Amino acid sequence: MIPRYLMDTVCGWVESDNLVESYVKQCPAREVLGVLADKWVLLVLGTLRMNGGPIRFNELRRRLDGITQKMLTRTLRNLERDGLIRRTVYPTVPPRVEYALTELGASLGEVSHAMGVWAVRHQGQILAARNEFDARAELEPQPL
Repeated sequence: MIPRYLMDTVCGWVESDNLVESYVKQCPAREVLGVLADKWVLLVLGTLRMNGGPIRFNELRRRLDGITQKMLTRTLRNLERDGLIRRTVYPTVPPRVEYALTELGASLGEVSHAMGVWAVRHQGQILAARNEFDARAELEPQPL
C-alpha cells in the first residue's frame, strides 16, 4: 500500500478513500513515470547527456547497440513531445537533423545517473538472486 503522505505529496489533488486505486488510475505522475519506464528512454537520454551537445540520428543509433531505426524514431518523437529533447532540422540536402536535451531533459541527468550507478553497484546481487530463483524453480515440480 502507498503511504498517505506520499499520495498527498505526489497526488495532492486526489481526494479518495481508496488511495491505491486513485494513484493507479488518476495520478498524473503515473503517465510521466510510464515514459521513463520505457526500455530505451533512459538509454537515449543518457547518451544525449554524455554527448554533451547535439547529435545526429545515425550517430545516436550507432551508440545504442540493439535499437532499431523504428524504435529510435518512436522514442525520440515521444521524448520531443514530452519536452525532454529538442529536434533541429537544418535546411540542407540531404536534410540534417540533430537531437539535444532540453533544460527539462537535462534535469533528469542526476536521476538517470543515480539509477545507472545503482544498477552497476547492485548488478551482482540481482544476478545472484535470479540464479537462486531459477535454481529453486528447477527443483519445484512442474504442472502437467
